[in-house]
Amino acid sequence: MTTAARKRNPADEGSAVFDRELDDLPQELRWREWMGRIEAVLFASAAPVGRDDLARVVGQGASVEMLIDDIQAELTGRPYELAQVPGGWMFRTRTQFADAIKAAADLGDQSLAFTEMEMGVLCAIAYHQPIDRAGLADIFGKEVSRDLLARLRYKDLIASGPRSPRPGAPHTFVTTETFLVTFDLQSLRDLPELELNT
Repeated sequence: MTTAARKRNPADEGSAVFDRELDDLPQELRWREWMGRIEAVLFASAAPVGRDDLARVVGQGASVEMLIDDIQAELTGRPYELAQVPGGWMFRTRTQFADAIKAAADLGDQSLAFTEMEMGVLCAIAYHQPIDRAGLADIFGKEVSRDLLARLRYKDLIASGPRSPRPGAPHTFVTTETFLVTFDLQSLRDLPELELNT
């Protein structure tokens, strides 16, 4: 057994301490490295990454928000952006490039196309959640089919909410984080004001 092999104990492999602080680097290089780490984590994730998760890869004195601001500034003019969404931050393509992406990927009309009724039900749930099927029937003047609700659930735009106080305690429906991301909302407070006809 060689000296190098003896020094490298298999039990020690993979147990190297992750250097968050990077104290051996000058401040400017340290900042650039932290920016790179945040960018790499966000790039590798298909879902939004929260502040606490990003804070694990940078030094304790580093501001995740300031690092993200610097990354966003560097992305000005790029076809993608770093956006704050419910649950954290994520990379996404700028909307003006949607047609180019569809053309290159030959996606056709595989977008989240909705029928008029699906969009109406989705809006009713968003504005009146938690709401059950009887509440939706009150709004639309007819029963809302279970199939329609299943399609919205399959697209992960709605989920089950708390039980309704109505007799029988039926299930209610609420919107999801996917709904917020799909419609570019930070929270339900960002929904447009309802214009009520009187």
